[in-house]
Amino acid sequence: MEYKAHIAGQEEMERMLNRIAYEIIENNNGLKDLAIIGIQRRGAVLARRVAANLKAHEGVEVPVGILDITLYRDDLSLLSVHPVINGTDIAFSINDKKLVIVDDVLYTGRTVRAAIEALMDMGRPQRIQLAVLVDRGHRELPISADYIGKKIPTSKNEIVHVCVSEFDNAEKIIIT
Repeated sequence: MEYKAHIAGQEEMERMLNRIAYEIIENNNGLKDLAIIGIQRRGAVLARRVAANLKAHEGVEVPVGILDITLYRDDLSLLSVHPVINGTDIAFSINDKKLVIVDDVLYTGRTVRAAIEALMDMGRPQRIQLAVLVDRGHRELPISADYIGKKIPTSKNEIVHVCVSEFDNAEKIIIT
């Protein structure tokens, strides 16, 4: 894939996720009642990595859930006649939990809105926070991230790709 800019490689991505984990610990006074929710697909991979960093730092296994927001999207009818459902897997109650939603890129805010809506249909969390690897701006909804790996100013015609080895056989952030 040809790209316009190389933003980060594997080492820098690891540092970002490590910093996000430390910030989560600090902002929540530890990990009591905390759970991580990754948005399908790349957000799920990043959520598992954040949880692994939390365990490495605090010795505590934080529950991790995977959320598919496909049916909550406001553009579902524009996507496909048969949208791909990757599945939600949250094997714990979210009631009274401090949730950290994890996604790869924050852009318009619509994905996060859909995630919050889906979670609210599952229960009543104590608090919902947002962690993203990249914040690229151009919000259409009043949503901001609590934890950001990197802010990247972009134009609307650029695309930010967060590549992870599980799906892309590479670890990098690029702009095309």
